[in-house]
Amino acid sequence: MIAVPTANIAAVLPQVAQERPYAPAIIFPHGRDAAGNVAYTHYTYRQLDQLSDEIAAGLEVVGAGRGVRTVLMVTPSLEFFALAFGLFKAGAVPVIVDPGIGLKSLKICLAEAEPEAFIGIPAAHAARLALGWGRGTISIPITVGRRLFWGGTTLEEVKAKGRAHIAAAEAAGAPWSMAATRPEETAAILFTSGSTGVPKGVVYRHEVFLAQVERIKSMYDIQPGEVDLPTFPLFALFDPAFGMTTIWPDMDPRNPAGVDPTKLIEAIEDFGVTNMFGSPALLNTLSRYGAEHGVRLPTLKRVITAGAPVSATVMARTLDMLGDGARIHTPYGATECLPVASIDSHQVLSETRHATDDGEGVCVGRPHDRALVEIIGVTDAPIPEWSDALAIPDGEIGEIVVKGPMVTWAYYNRAESTAAAKIKDGDDVRHRMGDVGYFDADGRLWFCGRKGHRVQTADGTLFTMPCEGPFNAHPDVFRSALVGVGPAGQQRPVLCVELEPGRADRWDAVQAALAEIAARRPQTRGITTFLRHAGFPVDIRHNAKIGREALAIWAEGRI
Repeated sequence: MIAVPTANIAAVLPQVAQERPYAPAIIFPHGRDAAGNVAYTHYTYRQLDQLSDEIAAGLEVVGAGRGVRTVLMVTPSLEFFALAFGLFKAGAVPVIVDPGIGLKSLKICLAEAEPEAFIGIPAAHAARLALGWGRGTISIPITVGRRLFWGGTTLEEVKAKGRAHIAAAEAAGAPWSMAATRPEETAAILFTSGSTGVPKGVVYRHEVFLAQVERIKSMYDIQPGEVDLPTFPLFALFDPAFGMTTIWPDMDPRNPAGVDPTKLIEAIEDFGVTNMFGSPALLNTLSRYGAEHGVRLPTLKRVITAGAPVSATVMARTLDMLGDGARIHTPYGATECLPVASIDSHQVLSETRHATDDGEGVCVGRPHDRALVEIIGVTDAPIPEWSDALAIPDGEIGEIVVKGPMVTWAYYNRAESTAAAKIKDGDDVRHRMGDVGYFDADGRLWFCGRKGHRVQTADGTLFTMPCEGPFNAHPDVFRSALVGVGPAGQQRPVLCVELEPGRADRWDAVQAALAEIAARRPQTRGITTFLRHAGFPVDIRHNAKIGREALAIWAEGRI
């Protein structure tokens, strides 16, 4: 790990630029020729460092400097990466919201974040004015591209002002430098995907970012000079801290499930990619194509997948595409707390998949050495203060609670949500993951689903992952989702089922088989209603988390 002289998360960039100035930092697709061959453009580390300096200095000049909450709404591009590092260097606070959450939620999120500056492409500015985003708080508009009637400054003008500011500082004998932010200072506000409710703005401190970088690098032994294919823009921002080259694929990050696998394969083969992040939905699409066409990707030695549990079937199919010794890693965590634990494909395929199929939940591995994980009794009530008496014995299912340097402290402007998710522990804080699970006798953590998705019947509580595992093991089932219909305490358990492609005509036989599976286990014996669904609603960020709330409404209408 490169030593960082300041708590600013961007401080590692100039060091890497000094050590490897001409190494490519970001490589981005830039159109195709008549034959369909992709062209690429890039920044070296030196170019990225210099350009982000210019942007940071220019942001200070126009008033978007240290502590200024700044919405960043641009499409993935070289400019996106330069802007992100420029904002961090200026000490500004980027506000990142997934545009796919819907116009109503987007307006709510931006109102809560109270942004003072807005950096966006022309379409984003037009929408901002038409729909009232940030009305009353945004006073510094910056346009990436052509500025129209909304005024403000263009990115090119910001860079020009930054160059002049840096030159003036050097002439005065006081060279410009990035903001010397403190560890506890707010670095960014990152909104959750909203897959389990309205998106919430997670307050990230610089120290949390630095702790995440340290843990991820250590857990996966990432080495300088590796080549990464991130497929999710925010994760790419970690790459300079690892000394990796980022290859951005020709894809729409808002639709990872619909990715063209040939374009992923093209990028991997063009640059000898060694590391890749992909959501379970993306890996499903890629691995189905790989299995059908006999694709091999020998340079890939590490695939990291997160966003939702990945099935052993998808994991095995993906692993078949990789070279000897390659591993697929599934870190466990959340926007509010990442990483917590991790498990790899060797452990899953040789050990834990069978327990998952037998109804024991999904193993997410052992917590890393700086994450203190406890299991507490399930309750929806806030817990103001931590007490060791809250912890329950190993083997019992309860809510997962985490303490460590990767834990965020609060949601922005969401006191009620903060109170529901955080537990004060002396001068520290613990995060309630909102997930239920347990520790086994070997110290491994098992995930049993979201707390809010538990089904509360008259005969007791059913947790989603342990119930769904046996049904998901049926060869005709792609995935299933347990939902409850009716009031809590009297809910009727309903299993919604999405079949493998081309199996719809087998539904009667599958339904009979699922009824037999249900009757074999105490936790599933009360499940007698099975509904086939053509395609589950999923989250907009990774296309992997199942929209169980929407499914429950759908199921209620069907029965």
